[in-house]
Amino acid sequence: MHNLGHTRSSQQSNHVLLTPDTFVRTTLPGMKGCAAIVHASPALGACFTQYTAEFEAGGELVGTTAQRFIFVMEGAVKLEMPDKQPKLGAGGYAYVPAGVAHRITATQKSRIATIEKTYEALPGAAPPRLIISYENDVASHPLNDDPDLQVKCLLPDEMSFDFAVNTMVYQPGAALSMVEMHVMEHGLIMLEGGGIYRLGDSWYPVTAGDFIWMRPWCPQWFGAIGKVPAKYLIYKDWNRHPLGART
Repeated sequence: MHNLGHTRSSQQSNHVLLTPDTFVRTTLPGMKGCAAIVHASPALGACFTQYTAEFEAGGELVGTTAQRFIFVMEGAVKLEMPDKQPKLGAGGYAYVPAGVAHRITATQKSRIATIEKTYEALPGAAPPRLIISYENDVASHPLNDDPDLQVKCLLPDEMSFDFAVNTMVYQPGAALSMVEMHVMEHGLIMLEGGGIYRLGDSWYPVTAGDFIWMRPWCPQWFGAIGKVPAKYLIYKDWNRHPLGART
């Protein structure tokens, strides 16, 4: 039965929580046999765009002039480029620098998290390179020496890259050690499990499939609740001066 207008989704001045019951699908230019759930974009006030691309088998998503990061949440896709056509299954990811011609084709029904951002060049820094990898091939490290909170950095911490994407895994009961407030903007999609997220002055139950956008300096905290680990994929702008590119 329809839940008479109730939802966990919320839009506030410094954050947004989007839950699957409120997702609206659309077709973006360059999509064939594919639909997008746009979670964050400049229309919201974000400095990047993030969406979930849902592919039918054989569906396509063409390239973009912006830099693009993709993470395969379900299914399998082929990243078609002039000199290579790597295949990525669940847990696979790729970073494609701005201006690199490519197309994404689904070899089966698939879902991918997609992040696109206009690249901010930095004088003296080399352009970023193409990266194709799997999350399982990335070493994890504890956050603030807590072994129950593990982080995997999917992109190199090099000045060539102007954003970072990490996965974070919390064992049941694990939590951030502090309420964070910082200059970085976040886009976050819950992959597994759930818990409680503090955003601003609000406290939200969150679970797999939810998306969160956090404006800079939004107070934020998370604790995992349940019998299984909680895991999310998180974006942040990185390696650039707040006033813009500087030497």
